[in-house]
Amino acid sequence: MTHSTRYGERIDAYVDRNIVMELVRVTEAAAMASAEYIGTGDKKGADQAATDAMRRALNCLDIDGTIVIGEGERDEAPMLYIGEKVGTGTGMKIDIAVDPLEGTDVCARGAENSISVIAAAEHGKFLHAPDVYMEKLALGAGYDISKFDLDMPADAVVREVARQKGVPVNRVMVCMLDRERHQPLMAGVRKAGARIKLIGDGDVAGAIAAVMPDSGIDVLLGSGGAPEGVLAAAALRCMGGNILGRLVFKNDAQIERAQSMGVRDPKQTFTTTDMASGEVMFAATGVTSGTFLQGVTEIPGGCTSHSLVMRSKTGTIRKIETFHRDSKFAEMMKAAS
Repeated sequence: MTHSTRYGERIDAYVDRNIVMELVRVTEAAAMASAEYIGTGDKKGADQAATDAMRRALNCLDIDGTIVIGEGERDEAPMLYIGEKVGTGTGMKIDIAVDPLEGTDVCARGAENSISVIAAAEHGKFLHAPDVYMEKLALGAGYDISKFDLDMPADAVVREVARQKGVPVNRVMVCMLDRERHQPLMAGVRKAGARIKLIGDGDVAGAIAAVMPDSGIDVLLGSGGAPEGVLAAAALRCMGGNILGRLVFKNDAQIERAQSMGVRDPKQTFTTTDMASGEVMFAATGVTSGTFLQGVTEIPGGCTSHSLVMRSKTGTIRKIETFHRDSKFAEMMKAAS
């Protein structure tokens, strides 16, 4: 290896590290803005505040970024829309997946597990998922994902989890969204004797929790948003976990939409790397406290935030606690507007 090659690799590594730390500033800004709406019942206001803050923060970054997982099409602006260009237009060319406020209803109700999320990857490395449901199964790094598939009955899934973990089935905890459509899954899990943690919203947080060794959650099951599935895959790429996903379509128009976005087989089961490949960077900041992140907390003179920052290239997982002085945050947001 020549000196110039080594030097170039050091520069690339520095740029990657710099970008990933800038990404957490983006989620911090969105989380603090939406935290003003915790418990107010105003989920639209919370989502708008998070989106506006995230857009302002993104546009301060020296990147040539394109939103590939966002909150809809351009005519649904001012939400961050698919195809929107962000950043100064200089620097690294990257694709970006965002959910400025995952769990808008959760935030508005003051419940747990609302977070601000962003992931970035090399251009063309994220699945362009349409805004439909996706069946999901997420597991931690210690499991052989080849022993699972999305057609397995829920009782068979939890028995296999218990077998691989080496524990009785009644020590397995399954996370799923509290939805009527999940009643058959719940019945299967309980038939096997396993336990269930129901969450009101935010299955990106649920998927990450399934990989965190201290969360008490072993597996995420059920259907949720497909864009959130891609964000979860990005996080799990960095953490060594695995997720399986399969799109759920209501009609032919949704299938045609997916095919126009590059989905060749509407029945395909996507793996972690199908959804998020290449070098992936991920950041999340808690809005309300939840399974793996504390929420934004007001203290005299400002507030604290808690974030998770990860890179697939190095496998590093950083937990960051930050104090934000009120005056400095206001100055930053004014400068970015």
